[in-house]
Parts: sequence; C-alpha cells; structure tokens
Amino acid sequence: MKIAVAQIKCSLGDVSANISQVASLSQTAASKGCHVIVFPEMVDTGYEMSVIRETASSWDGESFRALQKIASDTSIHLICGISEKEADKIYNSIAVLNPKGELIGKYRKAHLAAYPPLDEDSCISPGDSLEIVKIGGMKWGLMICYDLRFPELSRALVLNGAEILVLCSAWPFPRVTHWKTLTCARAIENQAYVIASNRVGSDGPVTFCGSSCIVDPYGVILGSAAEDREALIIAEISKETVESVRNRMPIFQHRRDDLYQLKFSRMKRKTKK
Repeated sequence: MKIAVAQIKCSLGDVSANISQVASLSQTAASKGCHVIVFPEMVDTGYEMSVIRETASSWDGESFRALQKIASDTSIHLICGISEKEADKIYNSIAVLNPKGELIGKYRKAHLAAYPPLDEDSCISPGDSLEIVKIGGMKWGLMICYDLRFPELSRALVLNGAEILVLCSAWPFPRVTHWKTLTCARAIENQAYVIASNRVGSDGPVTFCGSSCIVDPYGVILGSAAEDREALIIAEISKETVESVRNRMPIFQHRRDDLYQLKFSRMKRKTKK
C-alpha cells in the first residue's frame, strides 16, 4: 500500500486557505497512486489557542464538510488533525475519512501539552478513549503530537491490534532531537510502522521542526522531510513486513504482564554486627 505524508505550513486562522492546501496535496498524492495521506495537527485552524478558540468547528461544520468532499473527490483515505468544537468544549482531534468521504474514525488528543508557550489546557479538553481504524487490511492506531512522549499509549494501541501508529503533530523546534528519537523508538519497541506528519513554519511564539517521517517496524526510515520546508513524502508499507519483523523477534510473546503489575519488593540486606 502506498501512503503519503504531508508536511505543511498553515495560515493561522485562515481555514479556507488551509483546506485549499489539503485539497491540493491530496490530489497530488492520489495522482501518484497513494491510498492514504496524513496531515499534521490542527491543520484547519493553525496552532494557537486564542485562534483555535475562535475558529474551531463541529463535525457538521463547513471545514469538516470540505474535508469530506476532498476525500470523495480524490478517492483517497484522509487522516487529518483538526480543531473540533462540541457544545462549550474544544478538542484537538483527528478525523479519518474513507474515499467516499465517510468518517470512519476519530480521536481526541489524550495528553495535553499544559506548559508554556503551548498551554493547551487553556483552551483544549482532553480525550478519554483510544482509536484504531482499519484501512487496506491493516489496523492504524491514532495519536497526536505530545502523545508520542507516552509509550503506554502506543503500547496499548499495539496490544489491541495496531500495526501502524499514526501521528498528526505540531512539534516545536527546540525539541527536534526528541522527535527524531521518539518516532524511531516507538516503531522499534512496538514493531509497528510509525507514520508521523509534522508542521513547519511558525504560529505565534511556536516554531515547528518538520522532520516528518515514515519508519518501518524495524526502525528503518523509509522517508523523511527536512526541518524547515514543506514536503510530501511517499512510501510503500505492507502487513507482511510487520508480520515478518514480529515473527523474527517475538517480543510480545516474551512480555511479563504478571511482573509489570507488581509492586517493587524490598530486598532484605544482611548487615554486619
């Protein structure tokens, strides 16, 4: 299965311009034979809390309907980070649309970056569930940005069948080394593909580090983008590769759930009298 990852700048608060960019890149990916395209976090509104508070929309809003049309017009699966409003709450979400434009999966960011200058907790409510969707005979686990720092989440997705970990992100530049290290680590430790789409450019005080990547279950980088410019990266992925890596080194058979749940014991030490 051929997939694409879009690394883009966003026009802060200009939903129409951002959606237009999603449409253009989706068309390009479709023309190259891709079955799926992944976009960064909050690609509709940009990433600044005051702007998100004013421009986030619901699942029946204009921006979401535009994404549905893009998926159906291009006949491609669309995985896209969006700003979701429900009643008086706003969520940092992912929408997964099939080639008919149908919503087949959605995820709300579970771990909020509640520290300056990101301060997501000033605007965003955390999600309280995980999400796995099936595309092309493979199971895709959904994550957003800061979720990458919590290996418990990616492991929970994989233990529930995920063969691919998708990451929609707006990861900031000061921690670019963390991004590159953790995307590979999550792939290696879970023997799963990591498909990570990140922003470039700046929104307010935050500058993003790009470096979007596609990493295979053995930790090999199949495609990557630069830190400072827009790009569309494409790679082939397969279920057979996941199965091969997991069969060659069956780490999940060697897990010790009985041990991980236990409290640490106190060792008795002999003392000289």
